[in-house]
Amino acid sequence: MGIYQKLVIANDSWTKESMERQILDENNRFYGGVIEPSTGIPSPSHWGTSMQVAIWASALINPDSSLYRDETLLTRIELAIRYLLGAQHEDGTISPPWTNMHSPPDTAFVVGGLAQVHELLAAEAQQWPPLQVATRLLRQFLERTIPAMLSGGCHTPNHRWIITSALGFLYRLTGREELKARAMHWLAEGMDCTEDGEWTERSNGIYNAVSDIALIYAAEQLDMPELLEPVRRNLRMMAYLVHPDGEVVTDYSGRQDFGVKHTLAGYFLATRWMANLDQDPLFAAMSELAADLLNHPEGLPSNTLLGLLRSPQLRELTVEPSPLPATYRVTINGSFPRERYLSGMEQAGHGGRIFHSRLHPEFGAPVARIRDGATSATVMTEVSSFFALRHGAARLLAVQVASSFEPGFVKMQRLEDLGQGYTLEATEKKGYYGPVAQESLPASSSDTVSPWYLFPHQLRETTHEQSHQVKVSLTETETGWRVRVSCDKADVLLTQLSFVFASEGTLSGDHLEAAGQATTFWTGGTARYTAGEDWIELEGGARQHLAQALNNVSYPPSCQTLLVNLLTPYDHTFEIRLSGK
Repeated sequence: MGIYQKLVIANDSWTKESMERQILDENNRFYGGVIEPSTGIPSPSHWGTSMQVAIWASALINPDSSLYRDETLLTRIELAIRYLLGAQHEDGTISPPWTNMHSPPDTAFVVGGLAQVHELLAAEAQQWPPLQVATRLLRQFLERTIPAMLSGGCHTPNHRWIITSALGFLYRLTGREELKARAMHWLAEGMDCTEDGEWTERSNGIYNAVSDIALIYAAEQLDMPELLEPVRRNLRMMAYLVHPDGEVVTDYSGRQDFGVKHTLAGYFLATRWMANLDQDPLFAAMSELAADLLNHPEGLPSNTLLGLLRSPQLRELTVEPSPLPATYRVTINGSFPRERYLSGMEQAGHGGRIFHSRLHPEFGAPVARIRDGATSATVMTEVSSFFALRHGAARLLAVQVASSFEPGFVKMQRLEDLGQGYTLEATEKKGYYGPVAQESLPASSSDTVSPWYLFPHQLRETTHEQSHQVKVSLTETETGWRVRVSCDKADVLLTQLSFVFASEGTLSGDHLEAAGQATTFWTGGTARYTAGEDWIELEGGARQHLAQALNNVSYPPSCQTLLVNLLTPYDHTFEIRLSGK
């Protein structure tokens, strides 16, 4: 069964299930909305009732659907759109109840999807007049968003491209030139994508795919094929960030997909679009894997069936797929001039402050990926974990080093590829701060009360600055990996190494002692983690102090974490052996 047929059947099922969640009580404040299982109430957001409108419309106008031109479904769609109109503010925005009140970017997510729905409804209404009311109501909703799209701002880097895409759709719908001009204003900020294809947020599970599809639609609507260049780069990068089962690497994400399981499914539309456009066998192979993994319609504007109905040419690949890379060693962003960009931060003038978002200084940090069939490893910088390893069903999700110096997890800053392994380094600095100079004191310093927060703390002289340097050496061996961690600081600092394993396996060993929730002290000898027929064995446990955890350090309760307690100075080596090696 092809992906289109699979989606049509699934979409009919999604439609029937979600119709049961629509509120039909006229006295209910959410009348016409579709209840979200996670909150128990409807939302107008791109994962809420707006998404359901796209799902339902994809069944209603599709001759291949069992619900084609179903009168009951048409009535339900009209009710849902009326709910959206009622939830829309006078300024044209929507407010998801979980965040972002009067949100231009959340509105843009919805616009990018519902504009596609409107295209399909308008075409079908020419042949089926009963659809004209729903089409008119949906156009009313979209046109009411225009003031917000022309004036509204964003929080995060990817929001810029979502808003640009929405402006493109509204430009095509209305022909209003000011919409295109606003899109060009956003695009003038330039693309935040490295030469190796990394977006600012390093979010392989969510926001890479969001930026990719947004720019594909922006390129289509604004007739700007040059916007596809960063999409190509990102998709090529993602070919090396996929585990054998199609799960993508989220171990170093800068967003909410950090450490959460996501698959390549969210990239289906982008990979299929680019495969057929470029006749690229690699994109075709990624598209096939993404299609196999699809089990959800995806939120707006990435709804998969909606995309195939708008662009029927995407239903079939027009290029033969090549095998996805299964044996490789690559370093992403290894030559990216990150230090040069970071050195310009002070000149930017924001003083390191940004509101309701993050500056993401980790953008462009190097990441290494190594894969040999069913075994793959990730070496990371600028994130709490520096190493992760998958061996068949056995998953070592993170190896971390924490210290009482800052305190917290030590983020590696530099990575060097040595051929058969890697070195990583991190240097932390911490000092103390002298009195503010007399001429810089605030007026409040001579008052009866002198609040701490009124002082110009940035002007204090640093004293007694200390540094803390951690080095890591990762070496591939015939049986697995060797991990050497060292710090030559003579002062006594509490240090804790953690090995975070997935919950589904079993930990065993003669020197394991219960610590806190889901954590275990590994005091010596060997420990083995087994999942199915696969295992990862560790050698090198130790316990030089008794702390269960350090300040600002926590471990996921849904995982199994081995703790190794060390004191500075240390030079400690762990052997990792893999089954079948």
